[in-house]
Amino acid sequence: MLDEDVRLKLLENWLDQQLPGLFAQQGWGAVPAATLTSASSDASFRRYFRWQGASHSLIVMDAPPPQEDCRPFVQMAQLLVEAGLNVPLILAADLERGFLLLNDLGRQTYLEVISEGNADVLFADAMQALLAFQQLPMDAPLPSYDDALLRRELQLFPEWFVQRHLGIEFSVAQQAAWQRCSQLLIDSALAQPKVLVHRDYMPRNLMLSEPNPGVLDFQDAVYGPVTYDVTCLFKDAFLSWPEARVRSWLEQYWQQARDAGVPVQPALDEFLRASDLMGVQRHLKVIGIFARICHRDGKPKYLGDVPRFFSYIEAVLARRPELAELADLLASLQRKPA
Repeated sequence: MLDEDVRLKLLENWLDQQLPGLFAQQGWGAVPAATLTSASSDASFRRYFRWQGASHSLIVMDAPPPQEDCRPFVQMAQLLVEAGLNVPLILAADLERGFLLLNDLGRQTYLEVISEGNADVLFADAMQALLAFQQLPMDAPLPSYDDALLRRELQLFPEWFVQRHLGIEFSVAQQAAWQRCSQLLIDSALAQPKVLVHRDYMPRNLMLSEPNPGVLDFQDAVYGPVTYDVTCLFKDAFLSWPEARVRSWLEQYWQQARDAGVPVQPALDEFLRASDLMGVQRHLKVIGIFARICHRDGKPKYLGDVPRFFSYIEAVLARRPELAELADLLASLQRKPA
């Protein structure tokens, strides 16, 4: 990968080439003097910049190959625009070099503005956008959340958190227990009705926008379990809500999904159980990912949110006796020195 400063210069040169044609095409007149400032970065290798000139604001994505591939983002953006979702429009693209020029959906994410007072309103909008997402026909050439993908994701937990971060090797008995627990979670996920799954539908990837919300970071979409995204929305990596409030939102979503014809489980209890087990699968995966980001990519800050995910898991373990073996396994890890 090129040095970031070298890539930034290449990006600026590319922008200088793209903007005159874009401004002419849009009828915006001459390209004004502008600034290019950091808009955000994430846990991947992608970076985002905001180009601001006079009354015009644009977003530039830098997704360096071979670590990142812009093509899935472009393909999904086109699909979602056609479905009426508020997602970034692709104004210019250099897919070989990993540069995209996008419209600006706003300066504030849900994560930056959500509070106890406005959460009901913001989440109501987010649920409506999610239902539109889930009503898309499943005819695009996307992968599925199959046994292999679910298993690869779960394996991130023992590989990166248990072995690399804690320095613990599973015993034969622990490994056997882990395999049984993994199979239970995988079987539950595969038994669910399938819809289009964003895979990271959370406040950090939703923009306060018009129409609300703007939806970002959808390039890893697959077809998979109907509870995945809504569980992700309310059991977020960066903020937590009281259990009773989460259950109320889940019930609202379940009813709205049934009314909209989204194939949720027919009984609320069945839906809530599927959501619980889907959440445990995701939370174990994310703990593994955060450990990997720390030890492989040198970004330790994400480990600070690992306790949040263990709290989510522990709440589910307390009410789902079928996960007793997983509870015992996690407890055995805590008894050993890190």
